[in-house]
Amino acid sequence: MSFDEKYFSTHTYANITFAKYSMYWWSNRFFATLARRYGKQGARLLEVGSGMGHLAGNLSHTFKAFGMDLNHWAVKKSQDVAEQALLQTASAQELPYKNGAFNVVIIKHIVEHLPDPAQAINEIGRVTEAGGILILATPNLGSLLKPWKGAKWIGYQDPTHISLKEPGEWLTLIQSAGFEFIRVCSDGFWDVPYIRFVPRQIQKLIFGSLGGLQAITGIIFLPMKWGESIIVIARKK
Repeated sequence: MSFDEKYFSTHTYANITFAKYSMYWWSNRFFATLARRYGKQGARLLEVGSGMGHLAGNLSHTFKAFGMDLNHWAVKKSQDVAEQALLQTASAQELPYKNGAFNVVIIKHIVEHLPDPAQAINEIGRVTEAGGILILATPNLGSLLKPWKGAKWIGYQDPTHISLKEPGEWLTLIQSAGFEFIRVCSDGFWDVPYIRFVPRQIQKLIFGSLGGLQAITGIIFLPMKWGESIIVIARKK
C-alpha cells in the first residue's frame, strides 16, 4: 500500500480527529513539549514523516521547523496547518539535508513503515548536530499487555507496518547511529479493550489513565514496557 490520500483516510487517521483535545492532539502536544524541553529554542528542527503537518506546524512557533514526508499529497495538504514550516517530499532513508543540519529530529511512528529503518536512523544521525536531540516513537513489541491482544494488537492492524522490532533492536540501531540515551519510556495502555465483557469506557479509565496523565502533564514516568509505543529521547555524541 502506498502512503497516499487513501492511506490517510483508511488507517491511523481514520480512527482519530484533528480536533482540539483528541488523542491525536494530545499526542502532538506531548511530543512538542519534549522537543521544547530538550532542544534549543530557535534552532533548526526536522520532523521526519510529517504527515498532515500538525506537529511541525505547532513547533514552527518555537523552532525553525522543517518537515518532510514521502507522500506528496500530505506535504501539499500540510501547507494549510504548517505555513511557517519548510516542507518537502523526500524519503526518510535519503534525507536531503547537510551533515549536522538539525538540533532536534523527531520521527514519530515512521520507522515501522520503512523497508530499511536502520538506514533511516543512520541518516538521522548524520543530519543531527553534536549534542542534538532525537525523539523517536514506534510500536512496542515489548508491551506488557500485547499478549492480551494477540493478533488484534494495534501494531499488527496496519499492513504497512513492515518493520516491527523488539525494543532492544531499536535501541541498538539508535546507539549505532551515534546517540546516547536520555530517556526510554512508553505511552501507556490506550489500545482498549484488553478484557472481554468490560465496557470500553471503564477500561479507558482503568488502563489509559496513566498514559493520559503523562500526556497532559508532559512528565515522563511510564517505564518502557508500560505502553503500546516505545519512546526514545537520545542525544548525538
